[in-house]
Amino acid sequence: MMTELRRATGAVAVLRAVHERPGIERVAVARETGMTSGFVTETVARLGALDLVSERPAPPTGGRGRPTTTLHAHPRGPLVVVAAIGHETWKLAVAQLGGTELVRAERAHRRDPDQVLGELGKALGSVRRRYGRRIRVAAVAVPGTVVDNHLAQAANLGWDDIDLGVLWPHERDGQALLAGNDASFAAIAEARRGAAAGAGSVLHLYMDAGIGGAVIEAGRLVLGATGTAGEFGHMPFGDPAQQCRCGARGCWNTTLDGAALARALNQPQPTDEVSYVRHVLAVARAAHVVQHEEVAAAQQMASSAGRGVAGLVNAFDPDIVTFGGLGRELLEVAGDHVYAAYLAGLMHFRLSAPPPLVPAHFGDDAPLVGAAEEAFSAFLTEGGLRSWLPRRQRSGDI
Repeated sequence: MMTELRRATGAVAVLRAVHERPGIERVAVARETGMTSGFVTETVARLGALDLVSERPAPPTGGRGRPTTTLHAHPRGPLVVVAAIGHETWKLAVAQLGGTELVRAERAHRRDPDQVLGELGKALGSVRRRYGRRIRVAAVAVPGTVVDNHLAQAANLGWDDIDLGVLWPHERDGQALLAGNDASFAAIAEARRGAAAGAGSVLHLYMDAGIGGAVIEAGRLVLGATGTAGEFGHMPFGDPAQQCRCGARGCWNTTLDGAALARALNQPQPTDEVSYVRHVLAVARAAHVVQHEEVAAAQQMASSAGRGVAGLVNAFDPDIVTFGGLGRELLEVAGDHVYAAYLAGLMHFRLSAPPPLVPAHFGDDAPLVGAAEEAFSAFLTEGGLRSWLPRRQRSGDI
């Protein structure tokens, strides 16, 4: 029993190492996991026989010594399928161990939930038929509050009470569905493979038609009691007289979304707020006159962003703050205003070494990347690996 447990734990450790660093050598796996080289070699052989990893000759270095091999995803190995529903489009990707994408699709939509879920469901079904049981987990990112694969509210889409389970029906043979907030998935992408990789505590902010985000501690998402933590845009950092589409008053979103920019510019509320904000920031970036109205509006937004970030840093004490989505463009256009308001709002003792504010590494694909990371986290467990085995072998060693 102890031998079987040790082998299962070792198999998970090796696969996680290959996922985190595709092309890693066996000696590096042994060094990083604390396993003996012999045990790693034995484990790799078993995983190769199960179509979980493959070995390739390492590129020649010109040095002496025995030729070594590198570890990679197996060409017949497990896959995850991930999707991200945005305000203008939905995206879909199929990824293998290590994160390399094999398939990518994107379609525009009109925000009608039946149309979006219908088209995306068909695309997911097509992927399932193509790859069969190689698909181990499906993950879907949405711009709203998700509880147990149920979209409670996506105010900027105008969606309420949506069962996302219809996208991946009849879970079988370990093929699970994970649904979550797009900003939370984006935070995972930055913490594991992006601008905050290696940081112990990460505050990620994700801007599109408002602002959301997440806190990552030791590589894991802080979910809260019901799994809905990270709705930063609905903290009361805004004007108490302004009602948010979520039903509350004074939300931070009411100073950062497209409607707020339109009010500042005395323009009608935009139909597509994400495109509108991107347009205003592009105009502000191109403007050379400080008094330009788009410049002033962007600076006002930046100051609100900086004040809010200061409050979150005072509360959560992160090592680093990453800005994703339109937040990257806001830093580029008016980063000095963000930073000035940020410093002004920090508790005095933090000013000697304030957590840096950095643009996220990933762009609009961040929710997809993070969804794939969470999907593989769900699979790379002892239970996940046993689900990969043929049914007749599931009681034996991994």
